[in-house]
Amino acid sequence: MTQPMITKKQLIDILTQWDQKKISSEQLQEWMVTHFDPPDIPIAEDETELIQEAMHVIMNEYELAKLDKFKAEGYEFAMQFLQCTDENFVQLRQKFIHEGFSD
Repeated sequence: MTQPMITKKQLIDILTQWDQKKISSEQLQEWMVTHFDPPDIPIAEDETELIQEAMHVIMNEYELAKLDKFKAEGYEFAMQFLQCTDENFVQLRQKFIHEGFSD
């Protein structure tokens, strides 16, 4: 039995819960590990390839980053990145990765 696809709405919902402090950074990371790590779970197949790629980047970063590196601003940068276009994809990816986490 295959698990259902991860949707953009699900990702936004879990990030929003984290932003609103309804879940901890550890719980956010656990969600990413559980939902992103298994390679057989499709991600946003109903979205454009660009949005799918943005979701992959966001989920990968939150899956692998050390918890103490998460920055609250990462939420806003992730939300912007999830609205990316061909023209601003690279810029928004850079902003999310480099400003959404502390070095």
